[in-house]
Order: sequence, then structure tokens, then C-alpha cells
Amino acid sequence: MKTVNAFVGQPVERLEDLRFVRGRGQYVDDLARNDMLHAAILRSAVAHGRIRAIDVSRARKMPGVHAVITAADLGDPIPLVPMRLQPMPEFEAFGQPVMARDKVRYVGEALAMVLADSAAVAEDALSAIALDIAPLPAVSNWLVSAKNETLLFENKDSNATMKFRAVLGDAAAAFKDAPYRRRERFSTQRHTALPMEPRGLLAEWDAANGRLTVSGAAKVLFANRRILAKQLGIAVDAIDMVEYDVGGSFGARGEFYPEDFLIPFAARHVGRPVKWTEDRREHLMCMNHAREAACDVEIACTRDGKILGLRGHAFVDMGAYMRTNGAVGARNIAQFMSGPYRIPDIDLDTTLLLTNKTPVGTYRGPGRFETDFFRERLFDMAARDLGIDQVEFRRRNLVAAAEMPYTVATIAPFESKDELDSGDYQVTLDRCLAEFGWAEKAKLKGKLIDGRYHGLAVCCFIEGGAAGPKESARLQLETDGRLTVYMGSSGVGQGLETAFAQIAADAMDMPMDRINNVFHGSTAYVSDGYGSYHSRSIVMGGSAVLDAAAKLRQAMSAEAARRLNCGATEVSLADGRATAPGGKSVSWAELAPEPLSVEGAFSNHKHTWAYGAHAAHVSVDPRTGHVALIDYVAVENCGRMINPLTLKGQLVGAVVQGLGGAFLEHLAYDEQGQLLTGSLADYLVPTASDFPKIRGYVMESHPSPINPLGAKGAGEGGIISVGGVIANAIADALQSFGVEPRDLPLSPPRLWQLIQDARV
Repeated sequence: MKTVNAFVGQPVERLEDLRFVRGRGQYVDDLARNDMLHAAILRSAVAHGRIRAIDVSRARKMPGVHAVITAADLGDPIPLVPMRLQPMPEFEAFGQPVMARDKVRYVGEALAMVLADSAAVAEDALSAIALDIAPLPAVSNWLVSAKNETLLFENKDSNATMKFRAVLGDAAAAFKDAPYRRRERFSTQRHTALPMEPRGLLAEWDAANGRLTVSGAAKVLFANRRILAKQLGIAVDAIDMVEYDVGGSFGARGEFYPEDFLIPFAARHVGRPVKWTEDRREHLMCMNHAREAACDVEIACTRDGKILGLRGHAFVDMGAYMRTNGAVGARNIAQFMSGPYRIPDIDLDTTLLLTNKTPVGTYRGPGRFETDFFRERLFDMAARDLGIDQVEFRRRNLVAAAEMPYTVATIAPFESKDELDSGDYQVTLDRCLAEFGWAEKAKLKGKLIDGRYHGLAVCCFIEGGAAGPKESARLQLETDGRLTVYMGSSGVGQGLETAFAQIAADAMDMPMDRINNVFHGSTAYVSDGYGSYHSRSIVMGGSAVLDAAAKLRQAMSAEAARRLNCGATEVSLADGRATAPGGKSVSWAELAPEPLSVEGAFSNHKHTWAYGAHAAHVSVDPRTGHVALIDYVAVENCGRMINPLTLKGQLVGAVVQGLGGAFLEHLAYDEQGQLLTGSLADYLVPTASDFPKIRGYVMESHPSPINPLGAKGAGEGGIISVGGVIANAIADALQSFGVEPRDLPLSPPRLWQLIQDARV
């Protein structure tokens, strides 16, 4: 009897979890090599200054120290950290050198590197390095930056690196005679992804063969390999990058950082393995920051709540340099402020401004978390002005299923057009309201119960995914008839091994337990790979698996036809056997006296768009500003689901991260550019006990038309709406005070102050 496979869509428990719960995961800090040296990096304590001298003579003489590397040892010119996404010429002048030579521009910038027998000796040697840095005025925030009184790059006439502009229709005409207009200013604070595992690298140089192995790479291995090969002046295929297990990424970990050059350079420089692991202080100070943005935005509507237009200006604090993917969030703020709504006329721009802070990059839902907060706060304010229920206001303006594909604003420069691919946004809104019990809970809006005011809010969102241009996968039929899967996508904690095994098992019509393993995270596995970002792994990598499976089945059928004396199209592949029309068969193992390996790929230049809605119920103590989260519901539709169990985990986990950004997390700097929240005692993050009631629901309908799986990326949807829905729920609770939150985070002291100000 033929087995009918249907692993895709089933809640299969994560295959990778067993090794983790048994303590058998292997992270880069677990690695050790004979004759290995440890690296420690001296970082600037000055936010902005000219380097007059770096004296490393004492450090070099310390017992156990083998080398001290400064910018003078790196050659000329010093390599710059390049832009991976939106690599426009305008950004090149603002690139970060891998080690500062003439000037420092943020606290944490690398000045020297010690290589020693142990991490402790290397750390001790840092204190023996004498620095002479002449301080310069610090550009402490984007408002100071915009004045251009102090320039981070003196050869430029401005601290603004770029202005993105998103346009759709004719916003000027829409606003000219609009019956209703409202203009507001909002801001979101600087915070960052906080993976459980900080960054780390182990580099090994094989001088005899001219080969370099870098362990600890993650997220975009092939891109980082190309960057490193160019900087070191060696062939791309002379470098192997290996991922190992990764304790989270969330967009920030795995981009190319200065250390991604410095550690491999050091290994080649001394001819010995070199290992570096950052501590949490370094992590908070040096890994890409995100989210710090302000927006002056205006909406135009009819009196019955139909949105006519949206226009405004956003300003993003980029930190000291443009690096890797730092422009993505700023671009997204402008292009996707319309979200899932029908807004015919849009004119929004975003100015990117340099400051003396850590450079920014992407963090889960880059730009979307910020712009959804701006938009959804403005929508609630407009609805209240117009006397329209907040749910009804959204319902009237959601893009309808019949309007798909729906064009969104075009962003320039780096001309980019996009459209929403498919979906019915009303359905997810209705599901969210039903699961939340909105009709019954609406009675609590603004009510004072036991000294706390209650408030409700709902928001809708879209989540872009499937960034191209390509992804690769390789399937190998082993000599025992089992299957091994090799991926170009990277595993950074998303559960990809399980999802890809499900896809491969269905595509090959075989049980999952006949799949040996799913390997990812090495440049040796496939000819090319693009990694994990922009919720792309399932759409791009999963579709590549389908292509590889089709090619492998063709190869197996051809080999079976040769053995069974029939046509290849006549062969049936099922239940581990290849069968000819007359019933004669051979096992899959017989087809592979040597491993049979086939590589597939999937190319794509369009985006998928998952979508959904969030609802929140909060209570606020006006005496302290404390907010209790009573209930939270998140609903997301991702086209075709691969594994609803892991998808729900992604959804709920992302909500918790968003709540951290809404209430707690803040990378605060003073006027001298000093980071004030450089430890987890100061930088507060949510714990499991903080938000006990979060409910996630996943749906599948309206499969994406741009990939054979019909899947849509869904790793970020849980975080996008959180800031907006929480702020709106708090405003609803405090409506009798007239409190209108305009800035995140909504910490108790800040909220208490808003209440006091409203009472005056």
C-alpha cells in the first residue's frame, strides 16, 4: 500500500530540540583548538575624538601576550565594513573602518586587539595600553546632528547620509481640501536584539594550503565570506565558514562586524587559531542597535473615516557609521507606513542622521515596529476625533481581498516598487476580535476597577518576507536509501531543521525518519547560499528543496529505468522502492551504490506578505504608572503553514520581544555620547513571568502566488504591532485623563509623568 505523505502543515515537534535539552548543542564558545590564542579588544571610552597616540609597548611585554594589533598593522587602506543591503554609493563615504586609526566616533569602537594564551591575560593586557585621544564635541542625538554644527566626517558638509522618499499618488492634492486632518509627532527609543548567545568567532589559518576556516559565522555566511575574501585578498573558495548552533540572531547577530575581519586577520597574522567571545557589556555596546526614530506625520480623512492621504517626515538616528544593513529600517519606515490599509495618496520621507552612538542595523521587524507604532497611534487619535469606533475605522480602510495584488508606495533612491501579494485582512481582524472576546470586553474601556483603569486596543499589520534573489539546497540519496538535506539557509534558532525535513519528506514521498539530517550553516554544503533574514528561509529555502527534490527524483528515475529496462517516466518512486509498470522494483539503496547528490535553487524578486491583527487589554495604576497586561491575542495568516507548532512559538516569542520594546528596553546615552545602560542591570528585558497571558493563533489561506509552497514568511509578525497596540490600549485606559502616549518606551516613570502633566 502506498504511503501518503502530509508532513507539511502538521505540528511536528522540533527535531533539533532533543540535542539542546540533552546539553549536546555545540556553540562557538564550546570550541577549542591546540595552540589556540584568545583575543580581547580595546574599545574607545570616548564617543568622539582624534587619536593622537596608542602605546602598546607595555602590553606586548606582558607574560602570555603573543601579539598586540593596532590599525598600523592592518595595512593601507584599512578595510571598511561594507553595506550588504542597499549598497548605494552615497553610503561609502560613511563606512566604518574595522579598527580606528585617526578618529573615534562612538564608545565601543575598536582601537587595538591583544592575542594571549588566555582570555584573562588578554583582558589584563588591555589595561596596559596607553591612549591619547583628544576629545571632540559629541553629537548626542539626531536633533543635534541635524544642526551640522559638529560633523562626524569633516570632508562632508552634513551629518545626513541619505533621505528616502516614499510616494504613491498625489498627497498634496489629497490634503488640499480634506475634510479632516491631524498632524502628530511620535518617537521610538533605541534598543536592540538580545540573543541568549553573544557573538563569537574562532579563526584558523592553514598556511600550507592557504585556507581559512571561520567558525561562528551566522545568518549570511556566503555574503560574509565574499566580504572577507576581498578584504584579506584571498580567493573566496579558500575560505570555509561554519555556523554551529546559534543562540538567536533576530536580525542583529551574524551581519559583518569589525571583528569578522579582525579575528581572521589575527589568525593569519600569528599563524595560530584565534578565538574571541564578547561579553554582555561588549554586546550591548557594539552589536547593531536599532529602532531610534522620530516622525512628524499627518493624516487626511473624510468625515466618515475614509483615509485620503498620509504625509510626513521621519528622522532616524543611525549612530556613527553606515554598515551592513543599517539603511533597511529607515527605508521601511517610509515605504510601509501604510501597512495593510488602503491609502491612495502618500508622501513620506526619512532622513538618516549620524550621531556618536553605536551604528544601527536590523532588528526583527526593522522599521515596521516603528512605523506601525506611528501609524496606529495616529489612527486611534483620528478615530476618536471623528467619533468612529477604533475597530470600525480600521475595517473601513483595510485593503480588500478583491484588490490584491495591491500596490504600495514606491521608495527612492534605490528605486523599489512593491505590492501586497494576496490575503483577506478582514478575516484575521475578525478572528482576533473573536478570540479576544472584544464584544464583551469593550464594556471595560476606560473603566476604573479596584484602583486601575482598563483599556483595549486592536491593530492590524503586514509582514514582508522572501527577500531574493535566490536560495540553494542540496539533497543526497545515501547508500542506505536514506536522505540527507543540505541548505544554504542559516539556522539561528527558528526550527529550520524540522521544517525543511517536513518539506523534503513530502517532496520525496518518504517518512521523516528516513531523513538522516538537515545540515545548514556551512559554505561547504552548497555552491551558493543567501542565509536567513527578512523572513525568507521557508519561502526561499523550502522552495529550493522542492526544486532539488524534483531533480533528485528525475535522477533516481533515470537510474531505475536503466536497471529495470523501462522508461524513466514509467518509474514509480514510493515507499523506498523504484517500481516499473510490471511490478519489478529496486530499493532506493540499490540506486545509490555511491551517494547520489543533486542541487536545486529557487529565484525570486517579489515579496510575500503575511498579515494579521493584535489585540491587547491592559490596566493602569494612575498612582504609579504601572501597566498590567491582562490579555494579549495575536493572529497571523502566513499563506500555507509548514509547521503550526513552530509558527505559533515564533509568534508568541516575537510578541514578548515587542513588549520589551514597548515597556522596558532602552539604550540610553548621555550628552557626551556615553552609554548609560551597558549591563543587564540597567538594560531591562522581559522574562517569562512578566507577561503570562499571550495567546497566538495561526491561520493559512490565500497562499502566496510567488512560490510553489504558497508559504509566506512569518518570523516577524508577532513583534510589528506590539508598540502601537500597547500604546493605544494605555490611551484607551486613560482616556478620562486625556493621556496620549507619543513616545516609547512606556515605562512606569514616563507614564506617571504623562498622567501628572494631564492633571495640570
